[in-house]
Amino acid sequence: MNGLEKLRTIPEKLGVDALLVTSSVNRQYATGFRSSAGVAVIGAEVSWFFTDFRYIEAANNKIDGFEIVMVDSGRNYAALINEKLKETGFKRLAFENLAMSLSEYEDWKNKLNCELVPAGNAFFEARRSKEPWEIELMIKAQRIAEAALEETLKMIKPGVTEKEIAASLIHHILISEADDTSFNPIVVSGPNSSMPHGSPSTRKVQNGDFITMDFGAKYQGYCSDMTRTVAVGYVTDEMRKVYNTVLEAQLAGIAAARAGIKGKEIDAASRKVIEDAGYGQYFGHSFGHSLGLEVHEPPNASPTEETIMPVGDVISAEPGIYIPGKFGVRIEDVIVLREDGCDNLMLANKELTIL
Repeated sequence: MNGLEKLRTIPEKLGVDALLVTSSVNRQYATGFRSSAGVAVIGAEVSWFFTDFRYIEAANNKIDGFEIVMVDSGRNYAALINEKLKETGFKRLAFENLAMSLSEYEDWKNKLNCELVPAGNAFFEARRSKEPWEIELMIKAQRIAEAALEETLKMIKPGVTEKEIAASLIHHILISEADDTSFNPIVVSGPNSSMPHGSPSTRKVQNGDFITMDFGAKYQGYCSDMTRTVAVGYVTDEMRKVYNTVLEAQLAGIAAARAGIKGKEIDAASRKVIEDAGYGQYFGHSFGHSLGLEVHEPPNASPTEETIMPVGDVISAEPGIYIPGKFGVRIEDVIVLREDGCDNLMLANKELTIL
């Protein structure tokens, strides 16, 4: 399972002979194979995957659609690629200018016997619409994250620290089938929860706190992303009102979400609920972002996003309200855009939970 056929359509669109794929994310998308080292060159009819001794056996066993070539001390990546360029007569390669450093570009430019052409957004555009097999992997990642939350909720009580809660989420993700976490978990409590991307601290949870937990698992390279906000002991009337407003805003955004409209239209449907409730100044980020092999991918469901959202795009649905010095609430699901609406990949409860 890989995106090779999609990528093979790019060279003609860009007016080049082939793609030079060096980033780990796009290598995996092209080959379905995860490795810390390797380079792929993809033409419309022929493709090569170059890697070293550590991965050569696994690459030969797992990669379809590529000629597998091993680098060694006598023939490095550039030398081997130049051999293939000479055999095929390829003169122009598109490179990942959005993922490659300037020094890396200069190095490839000096060593390859071809012209390097920026690929721009071509790789992101190929990856935007997720195939059914990709969505299945993301669902698996999501179920792993949900199970980690279920176990972590059992240990939350007054006196437990934000770091201990984060450690529990990480622990339960890592002992599962997951590759890793999608990102370092955000766990913030009480007044800290007004910081959307606050880091877990040694602050101890107290009765009357909101706790916001934003985290995800990665399965076979694909990410999940979710946020749940729970209360400890009790909630005030204001806390309940804010929570219900965020939930209503999320549901409004999900109801509006579909392919074929601009990202900002999805954001607007959610944002209106929060603004109408009088909390507009406390919602400073977008409704959502795309995700897949990376936890943040374009396009976004943001106030300024003019991109028409494609069928099969997977985006987060995560409005929030953050009142400085008091508390914050965010609720996040992940949805798949369809022509007539969206599918929610999330099963976890999101009604107000008081532990």
